[in-house]
Amino acid sequence: MKHFLLFLALISPALGQITYPGGEGPGKGKHLVFIASDHEYRAEETCPALARILAQHHGFKTTVLFGVDENEHIKAGASNIKGLEALKDADLMVIFTRFLDLPDEQMKHIADYLERGGPVVGLRTSSHAFKIPKGKTYSKYDFKYSGKEYEKGFGHQVLGNTWVGHYGRNHKQATRIDLIPEQKSHPILRGVADHAHCIAGAYVGIPDQSFTVLTKSQPLNGMTKGSPVDESKAPSPSTWTRTYQSKEGKSHRVFHSTQGASQDLLDPNYRRLIINGIFWAAGLESEIKPDAKIDFVGPYNPTRFGFGGEVKGVKPNDLADINSPIMPKK
Repeated sequence: MKHFLLFLALISPALGQITYPGGEGPGKGKHLVFIASDHEYRAEETCPALARILAQHHGFKTTVLFGVDENEHIKAGASNIKGLEALKDADLMVIFTRFLDLPDEQMKHIADYLERGGPVVGLRTSSHAFKIPKGKTYSKYDFKYSGKEYEKGFGHQVLGNTWVGHYGRNHKQATRIDLIPEQKSHPILRGVADHAHCIAGAYVGIPDQSFTVLTKSQPLNGMTKGSPVDESKAPSPSTWTRTYQSKEGKSHRVFHSTQGASQDLLDPNYRRLIINGIFWAAGLESEIKPDAKIDFVGPYNPTRFGFGGEVKGVKPNDLADINSPIMPKK
């Protein structure tokens, strides 16, 4: 009963969010906020799966905020994410969104978090997290913003790359994740074996001097782990660390992966890579253990990613029990 009470999520259905309280572990006392709303790669599955692992196995308090429709159902890519005030006391923001144009009163919380210099973990489409028309209050976060003071918006300024493009044929070519040999002693790569298999296709990654590139994506000619390498494409940078500048001009940690689809988490080496990256971004690199537990919490049977392919009719409170399936079948 004690463990049931500890890990039963705190539910705020009207706010489109769930919180797993956490407990004992290296993350005790740290609050991680996940923002999940992309159109294609099932951020609404990836984020709660990671949040549960980090809460139950490592002690973090984790909050997941979802894009929701007018009926409070989780809607992939919805520009309506209530509960973002959770960022006020967050120790880390994990963002997995695409082309959002949030109302000003919601976007303000993300802008405030970045201005104070909170650490950031960005997955997949977070390179083009926002698509905000010119003239709006927060248009500088747009992935194509042309102003010199915040050129190319959030993706470029914080994560290091805005949307550059696919590298290979998405949905036709899976990706092998190759570790950079010179970085194998980096804390994020502890316990991560070479050649993780990701279902999502590769992105173009363009590093600069601010990056520490940890892995590269090698497109495959096929979708299975045993598919041959596409010899026409050299590996492209896919996972890196860097820093961004807060309003006060100080540097703050960023970890970014160009992968992150819900199906990608099925590979234990990729899953460990992301969990280690979250530890590092939260300033807990000394706590990264090569054999740390990364098992899924509750049934995890990710939906095949694709536009319009999300499980319909699910509300955040359907995921409140930490052992409930992701996603429940409706």
